[in-house]
This record gives sequence, structure tokens and C-alpha cells, in this order.
Amino acid sequence: MNISFENPDKINGVLTITVEEADYKESVEKTLKDFRKKANYPGFRPGMVPMGLIKKQYGTSAKMDAINKLVGENIYKYMQENKIQMLGEPLPSEKQEAQDLEKPAPYTFTFDIAVAPEFKIELNGKNKIDYYKINVDDELIDRQVEMFASRMGSYEKADSYQENDMLKGDLRELDENGNTKEGGITVEGASIMPSYIKVEDQKKLFDGCKPGDIITFNPKKAYPENDSEVAALLKIEREQAKDLTADFSYQVTEISRFAKHAVDQELFDSLFGKDEVKDEKAFRAKIAEGLQQQLTVDQDFKFMQDVRTYCEKKVGKLEFPDALLKRIMLANNKDKGEEFVEKNYEQSIKELAWHLIKEQLVAAHSIKVADEDVKEAAKETARVQFAQYGMNNVPDEYIENYAKEMLKKRENVDGFVERAIDIKLSAALKEAVKLNEKEISLDEFNKMMSE
Repeated sequence: MNISFENPDKINGVLTITVEEADYKESVEKTLKDFRKKANYPGFRPGMVPMGLIKKQYGTSAKMDAINKLVGENIYKYMQENKIQMLGEPLPSEKQEAQDLEKPAPYTFTFDIAVAPEFKIELNGKNKIDYYKINVDDELIDRQVEMFASRMGSYEKADSYQENDMLKGDLRELDENGNTKEGGITVEGASIMPSYIKVEDQKKLFDGCKPGDIITFNPKKAYPENDSEVAALLKIEREQAKDLTADFSYQVTEISRFAKHAVDQELFDSLFGKDEVKDEKAFRAKIAEGLQQQLTVDQDFKFMQDVRTYCEKKVGKLEFPDALLKRIMLANNKDKGEEFVEKNYEQSIKELAWHLIKEQLVAAHSIKVADEDVKEAAKETARVQFAQYGMNNVPDEYIENYAKEMLKKRENVDGFVERAIDIKLSAALKEAVKLNEKEISLDEFNKMMSE
């Protein structure tokens, strides 16, 4: 076998492989012998079919498979041994001449190879990069306490209506004289939150009402241009609600008022486990600790964004074999066509450039990711998801099982591998570079991230 590689412009490579019979002969013979052992021909015992018949039926396909495997393996071996960084898959050259495998060897195959641009990036103490530290102040802790108390809150009975209360009562359709309409719409135990009524004069009708009061209002006027809301309230079809104009009486039977949970031992226990926290001071300290852990994930994510921007600027615009990469992209997205490639190519190249930069950083800082790191990344994701729902006391066993379930899905694994790399790389770079630390409030941080 002979392999040659031309790379005149450093990014477009042409690799030529010439395959001789000796390169694949042994493999083909072994394959044909295996076929012979299993072949079932009329008139011949298993394993006794003449090799001539086997070669006639399977010879060409066995040769093709052997050559394809041989060529593929040797392309990657050559790239590795010669330290050529190939982008995507090798494509058969547009100048490739058809090879007739019915004729004897040699066979020559030519491939177009997209080669990564050469550049060097390293980060050390000479490089200064912003690192935003979110300030866990009393205001932020207060908001978290408020959120926990609200989540653990409940509705209590009230004697008269106030803003944001929920009413329960009986709805009855009225006729043009203001009397209950015979055969009209009736809903028992209908729930209404007057705060959500859009029109002020209809909303005011409920001010100060008490159980037993009867209020006359017009649902259609209360919720203009929202037939779905009217239909849901009156338990009717949307089409029926569309033409409804009648007033309704609403007899209040119950008023419920939402009350936040007291900041007490029951709240502490529900969030952090029985007697883990004994007083409000310790409760706030525990919240601050949890917030800092959650916010460190956000801080590091922002840091890696800033690292990317810094590195992209430092490296400058990289030159890629655009025409060839578009062919590769098209080959990988045959069902989407050239329009898809043109629309998404620029963004793909941006991501490819960052991928190449990150590869160098990972290698420079000897970042290696083990199965345990990937599992830990999945567990971190699980903790964040539970925390978003106020579940800060989820046992390790549940976190472990939830992470295992996420890792069973192949589409999740690559993301967790990348997350594990980012966690380790972020930690390494925070030690390597000079951090320009900036204290910032959560609101300021969120605003910055949304811009």
C-alpha cells in the first residue's frame, strides 16, 4: 500500500491511497472461508461448497468490504501518525476516477481532507479575565426566604374580600330583566380571582364582598377579547362564549386568602431536614450557603463565556477550507439541502473555532474526564433542577438515581461530558489566569446575561 498527502495551502489536503492485492488478499480469503462454512447450496453438504462458487457469488462484495475497511483504517492511522488534525470526515475527491474491482489491483483512491488551521493559544498569569462574583446580600436572602415561605403557604378562610383573594360561589345567567334565566347557564362552586379581571368597573363590583353577597357582573365585559377565559369560567364551549352578552349573578359562598408559611421550625425542617436548622439565623446562613453554590455555577458559566470571547479575540480570524467543509456539512445533512448549509455554516464555523481553541486549552492544562466526572456533572444538573423547585433537601440517593436515569439517554451523555470538561477547565483557568474580580448583584448579573 502506498499513501501520499498533499497540503499546499495548509487547510485543503488531498490524500491518495494505492491498494495492492497483497494488502487485502488475506482478509478476503478469510471472509470467503467463513462464508463457505455457513453456505447452504442444494446438492452440497454444509462447508463442502466449492470455493469457486463462493468466490463467484461473494468475491466482489468481500473484496469491496475489505478494501473499504483497509482504506478507512489507514486514513485515520496516517492522520494520527503524521499529527494532521482532520476536520469532519474524509470525502471522496471530486477528481476520483471510478475503480473497477472486477479488474485486478492496484486500485487508487483519492480523498479531500479538511485540515484544521494552525494557531497557538495559551492562558497564564499574564492574561487578565473578568470574573463576576454575585453578592449574596441580605436582600437576596430575604427574597429566597419569601419564596420558600410562599411555596409552603396555604389558603385560609377570610370574612371579606381583599386584593388577590380567591372567591368561590354560584353563577347564574340573568335575563334582560335581571332575573335568573330559566334554562340558562348555571355553575355551582365557580372560582373567581377578581384581581385577574381586566376591566376596572367590573373588577370593582367585588370590592369588600362577604360570603352570602350576590354580585351582578358581565363575564364578557370582565374578560374582553378572551373567549377562552369566559368559556372556562362558565364551563361552556368557546363558540358559545363568543356570542354571550348576558349578565350573571354570583353568590359568594367562600373567600380564601393565601397566607405565606411562618418562618418557623416546620419550614426549616421541610427544607433542610428535621432539626438540621434550629433558628432563623442558621436558616438564613444555610440559604446563603446554598445560594452561593448555585450562583458559583452561574459565575463559572459566565467566566467561560468571557474566556471564549478573550481567546477568540486573541487568536483572531481563523482560515477554514470553506468549500470543503460545506461539502462535508451537506453530506451530513442530505435531507436538509444546500439552503440549510448556507444558513447555518457561519455559526457552525464559530462553534468549530471555539472547539479547536478549547481543545488546546484542555490539552495545555492536562484536563482528563473520567466516568465519575460525567456522573458528577449529571448530579450537579439534578441538584440545580431540584433547587429551582425549592427542593434543597433531596437525599443523595434520589440525586444519584435521577442522574443515572438522565445518563441512560445517549443524547444527554455528550452534554454531560462537555459539562464535566467545562467544570474542570474553568477550575484550572481560574488558577492559571489573573482574575479581574467584580462584585455584582444578582439582578445586575441577570440583566447582563440577558443582553
